[in-house]
Amino acid sequence: MTATTTTFSSPGAAAELRAALREAGLHVGAADGEGNVQLGPLKAADARQLARLVRTGTKRTLKAARALREICEGYGVDLPELRVQQGRITLGACRIDSAVRLTRLLGGSSPGPELPDAETVRDLLARAFAGATDGGTLTVSVREGASDVVELGAVDARTARRLIGALRF
Repeated sequence: MTATTTTFSSPGAAAELRAALREAGLHVGAADGEGNVQLGPLKAADARQLARLVRTGTKRTLKAARALREICEGYGVDLPELRVQQGRITLGACRIDSAVRLTRLLGGSSPGPELPDAETVRDLLARAFAGATDGGTLTVSVREGASDVVELGAVDARTARRLIGALRF
């Protein structure tokens, strides 16, 4: 008589994805690879359903990005690189004058009558952002080779909504 034993390990990414797909009524195989998850063939109907689920899951983030873009445009804060990327809202490059305007709108200290240097704006904006969003964080850095531009990092949809709320008042 041969006995087989099964050992249970913590579920990998493929197992988690298979379970989520099964819960959604999709019958798609998923297998762990070398640091990747391989999806099996999808029927066309399953692919459409999966696309709908992804869009539904990102709806709040996309809506927050659109509202943030509109409110910033209304205030004359130019964020030409604002986009949704990997489930987060990346604010992107911001010229110093727009960054100063955003800092003031968020209740931050005014850097003075003259246009300040990028390092000063970086520090003022990071503090103003944290204060206006109840401790939310935003990475602000000076763009390499462009002393009149600061690079704004990414925020999640929840922090973006707090930022929108702060800008509305």
